[in-house]
Amino acid sequence: MIRSLRVLLCIAVLATCALAQTTLNGAGATFPYPIYSKWFNEYHNLHSNIQINYQSIGSGGGIRQVQAGTVDFGASDGPMGDEQIAQSKVKVLHVPTVLGAVVPAYNIPGVNGEVKFTPDVLADIYLGKITKWNDGRITKVNPGVNFPDQNITVVHRSDGSGTTYIFTDYLSKVSADWKNVVGKGTSVKWPVGIGGKGNEGVAGSIRQLPGSIGYIELIYALQNKIPFGSVQNSAHNFIKASLESTTAAAEGVKMPADFRISITNPPGKNAYPIASFTWLLIPTNPADANKGKILKDFLFWMVDKGQTMVEALSYAPLPKEVVTKEKAAITSQIH
Repeated sequence: MIRSLRVLLCIAVLATCALAQTTLNGAGATFPYPIYSKWFNEYHNLHSNIQINYQSIGSGGGIRQVQAGTVDFGASDGPMGDEQIAQSKVKVLHVPTVLGAVVPAYNIPGVNGEVKFTPDVLADIYLGKITKWNDGRITKVNPGVNFPDQNITVVHRSDGSGTTYIFTDYLSKVSADWKNVVGKGTSVKWPVGIGGKGNEGVAGSIRQLPGSIGYIELIYALQNKIPFGSVQNSAHNFIKASLESTTAAAEGVKMPADFRISITNPPGKNAYPIASFTWLLIPTNPADANKGKILKDFLFWMVDKGQTMVEALSYAPLPKEVVTKEKAAITSQIH
């Protein structure tokens, strides 16, 4: 009898714990996936009754799911456009989380060092106008590098992607041909190349295909030990992506009230030109008030304690003035 009571008591305790567990579901960008995984795990360690699940499906998918109200939050590396905001079933607050860099990564047989890229060369490789690694426009800015007479295999994202948005936003600013022919967006009609799903898929294709070039988030290049090049910025300096050069891209940024901003091709002699904020997309009036309270608490933790974890994963922390603005918006807009 006593044993039966103990069993029933244990079942009751487990049931109570299960009822107290709250799970939040999010989906979106692969660009910040490494730091989001770290944050959600650390936050769960602090609050064992809260589980945050995140699907790294690309920014396009994250925007669609938050628009439809099928997730508790979304994530994107490109801010939602006015039309997307108008089509959304829920009002969304863009919350910048970190700064990251998109790099031109490559697999060039016989070339292990850093390759320099001018903006026009990058654009014309992706437009299909430059097709060989030993093209004179590439060799001109890379004296002393022995490029092979090999075709360039262009790799791009196959899914709707914030990384694509950042890269094409940059190319649209530096190349009139790119702006007029292709333009910017989370998905575009690529003139040439093969697709890979997610930053992971593009990184994998570059590793496997000699002669390839692709654009990936900095941490994926570092984790996969894929060489990546420096890019000439608006001050005509060749800058390699790093914490310092990514931070420099956001120096003096005038953040608008809705936090939707592009910082590609910024001024500044030390700024890396293909950098961006990335955003969590938070419904401002969630149907579940408890989840709304948890999200607010997480966001305050993220812009405070969470920022101390970002540099270890090669992201740059938010500028302090941006954090101050975010805290005010989180307090006033999420109910």
